[in-house]
Amino acid sequence: MPKSPDDVIRDEIRALSPYRVHDASGLIKLDAMENPFDLPLALRKEIGDLVRDAAINRYPDSGAAQLKARLRETMNIAADSEILLGNGSDELIQILALAVAKPGAVLLGVEPSFAMFGLIAVYAGLQYRPVELNRDFSLDVEQTLAAIDEVQPALVIIAYPNNPTGNLFDADALAQIIRAAPGLVVIDEAYYAFADSSFLPRLNEFPNLSLMRTLSKLGLAGLRLGFLVGRPGLVAQLEKLRLPYNVNVLTQIVAERVLRETVLLAAQAGAIKRERRRLFGALQSFPGVKAFPSSGNFILFCVSHADAVFEGLKQRGVLIKNLNGVHRLLPGCLRVTVGTPQHNRAFMRALSESLEAA
Repeated sequence: MPKSPDDVIRDEIRALSPYRVHDASGLIKLDAMENPFDLPLALRKEIGDLVRDAAINRYPDSGAAQLKARLRETMNIAADSEILLGNGSDELIQILALAVAKPGAVLLGVEPSFAMFGLIAVYAGLQYRPVELNRDFSLDVEQTLAAIDEVQPALVIIAYPNNPTGNLFDADALAQIIRAAPGLVVIDEAYYAFADSSFLPRLNEFPNLSLMRTLSKLGLAGLRLGFLVGRPGLVAQLEKLRLPYNVNVLTQIVAERVLRETVLLAAQAGAIKRERRRLFGALQSFPGVKAFPSSGNFILFCVSHADAVFEGLKQRGVLIKNLNGVHRLLPGCLRVTVGTPQHNRAFMRALSESLEAA
């Protein structure tokens, strides 16, 4: 009797659920930490001309030399560091996980944090060891160091600022963890543009440290471009796992052009930070709402009857992220992306009505 095709799928994969993305059709989309601002019309027209003339019948430059040079200049990446490009940061996490996936190898992370760290560990056949944050979402340094000593992780990944909590971990505590780790450590700075701290200037201080960023939060989420900065020897090994032509020609062309607009990008990030302050203040004014300070382009807040409030917001045309029940430190928690002033006002009106109805 022939076996079912499902029988050859690994048990740990069969146990997973697909990553779910809510349909945002017709809704104000404040669930995915996207930049809400469009590029100026003149720049979009110029990009249109560049895309029109692109040689899409040819494979892209596999090394993306021009794009890497632009990233190095825009992000102030030192000449003694190398750059690895990915089709979004998710691909970079997967490359890292595959690179260290010896039998019994462990990826260590903290929780609650970015769900893909644990999922990709499973994909790659790694053991995943989460360490719970303190109740105030700070790093539990003692427990993290103890876990490192116990499992000797091949890879440690920590988001800075953290998602979904929004906080920047104490830099000295993070440095302790980096120094204690016997393997690779990657700091995921997806939200660096909205934070006041970065480990990029300290990269050479730690021989086992690499840093990862994405352009998704800068307004280029549709391009799917992430990059890792690390020591040349490590990046050379990771390049062996990068699939050829993983960054398509349109992404290379558009990203390289937009990255020249440093003033525009800084202005948009500044506008988001100003709206974040206003939105945080407004959330704090609601009785029964606990909002947490954020260094990202989103705010975590907790309410009673979170599921009902989430559905109430959807009914009123606003989609945010429901985190209630995702982790035991997040009871009643929802996460809202900082939108345009108009979108934020619409969210606050919908939230007021939803809280009253709940």
